Amino acid sequence: MHVIVCVKQVPGSNNVKVDEKTGLLQRSKEGNKLNPNDLFAIETALRLKEKNGGSVTALTMGPPQAAESVKEAIAMGCDNGYILSDRAFGGADVLATSYTLSQGVRKIGHFDVIVCGKQTTDGDTAQVGAELAEHLSIPHLANVCAVDGADASSLTVKAFQENLVIEERMALPCLICMDSDTNTPRLPSYKRMRENTAEPVVLTLSDLPDKDPRHYGLKGSPTQVQKIFPPDKNTGRKLFKGTDSELTGELAGLLIEKKFI
Repeated sequence: MHVIVCVKQVPGSNNVKVDEKTGLLQRSKEGNKLNPNDLFAIETALRLKEKNGGSVTALTMGPPQAAESVKEAIAMGCDNGYILSDRAFGGADVLATSYTLSQGVRKIGHFDVIVCGKQTTDGDTAQVGAELAEHLSIPHLANVCAVDGADASSLTVKAFQENLVIEERMALPCLICMDSDTNTPRLPSYKRMRENTAEPVVLTLSDLPDKDPRHYGLKGSPTQVQKIFPPDKNTGRKLFKGTDSELTGELAGLLIEKKFI
């Protein structure tokens, strides 16, 4: 069984800078990390490999430093990795991102299952997984909480839906998006870090089946951010002391002054 797990490098803190001219996040080489929700996807992929044999390939899209997330996935147990990295991919919305990933999958070749995390901590759209499956014309299911079994032609999973858990048998190839906290992700192996010196394979626009730049990045994004800015930070505070009635009066006065009431 060949499993492809999609991962992403995200900012390591909420102190993110935004380019006021382009409206894009400034992704520095420092302070980034593997998207936390993708850890559950990696663990699911590795368990599929352990139970059914085969291999696991990590796939990401991003600037060159995003290769670190692929290396971490390999240190956790993935067999190899690919990074889609090209200036033509920059500024992509969810549709262009999922299309780029689909082209990467087609370049990689045969697969049985694609595993994605629930969503990323920077975009929080939870749309890329489903859109990737649609580009590839394969069945998909979100909010998956357990993989119960697999055979040569199907995958049996459980998924959250509103107030119940459903069980589905999906024909292969298929895509699943793992919910958060559905397993305990293993830690990266220091031994694998030392022994595995292979770099992730870098795929650029010229390597993909579809080489039309109009289908990628800003050019291929039907939705574009007009303006984005970090919220103002206010660390000021006001401390009141007194009896209950005095505090009530002070608080009411402040709320009136700020025009909350």
